[in-house]
Amino acid sequence: MTLQSEIFEQPERISALLENQRLSVEKIARTIQDKGIRWIFLAARGTSDNAGRYANYLWGAYNGLPLALATPSLFTYYNRPPTITGALVVGISQSGQSPDIVSVLAEGRRQSCLTLAITNDPASPLAGAADLVLDIQAGQEKAVAATKTYTTELLAVAMLSAAMAKNKTQWKELGKVPGWMEKVLKQDAPVAQMAERYRYMRQCVVLGRGYNYCTAFEWALKLKELTYVVAEPYSSADFRHGPIAMIEGGFPVMAVAPNGKVFDSMLDMLGKLRHDQSAELVVISDEKRALSLAQSPILLPAGIPEWLTPIVSIVPGQLFASHLTHAKGYDPEKPRTIAKVTETH
Repeated sequence: MTLQSEIFEQPERISALLENQRLSVEKIARTIQDKGIRWIFLAARGTSDNAGRYANYLWGAYNGLPLALATPSLFTYYNRPPTITGALVVGISQSGQSPDIVSVLAEGRRQSCLTLAITNDPASPLAGAADLVLDIQAGQEKAVAATKTYTTELLAVAMLSAAMAKNKTQWKELGKVPGWMEKVLKQDAPVAQMAERYRYMRQCVVLGRGYNYCTAFEWALKLKELTYVVAEPYSSADFRHGPIAMIEGGFPVMAVAPNGKVFDSMLDMLGKLRHDQSAELVVISDEKRALSLAQSPILLPAGIPEWLTPIVSIVPGQLFASHLTHAKGYDPEKPRTIAKVTETH
């Protein structure tokens, strides 16, 4: 099993999660609603933290639940945890091993909060610290860089949103995700060819906004982990407030810009970067207006609802990072310094 094979395994894993865990998700949703939960306190690290960014947007927009991202060091090194009474305390971790994330759920229990673990290991310490456990069922992930555990975490967040909203339309749309992923994966060869253009890239910016704020962070993380490129993620709105000054002719900018509420804002930014600052653009989008601005356009399938685009749009980002790793002469199975399970305190 390789990084590339795990990327291609994602439609199957997404289908299985939808089929096997819907009843469990609906039960968890009922428990949350029976407790009268009004807000969420979420702890995660790395890739799982990016899944938390998705939850921040989705559970806020569709479920009316404000979400605060935890600062785990307050629970460990400083031993000064904030008051989180009345929150649903959520820990997201593919391994469920990180002590600082476990400590947040343990404190949640101490403060009589309902706790939920979203993890790929239902026998992990994180699961043991939680009242509720949502097993993402991604199967063993051998590659150090997370791919299928990330998209199954996103799907778990989306399924829980649909269950809490009791929204039949959302469930129907969720069922289409594997098919959209398969269409993206058919672009593997052109993405591989595209990556060759960037084999000498040493730095770049990665832009997203709204639901795809998380995609910008996750794509940047994959580039850092695998290709050792200095990849800085930004909301396009934050980017306009200063960092845009670094862009000069030929500077690489990766952007995720599917159709949706923030598309016009992203399109305006891409136009400025291409025409005013002569940036080198790699754009993931389902909109011709955005793709036409890119030297390297990557097409998303048409018709993906904006709230589900992060689950699909990261897939070409994963492919790009994987192929760029090979183009640079690195081994995607053995990224330097990092390990599969990282335990932070």
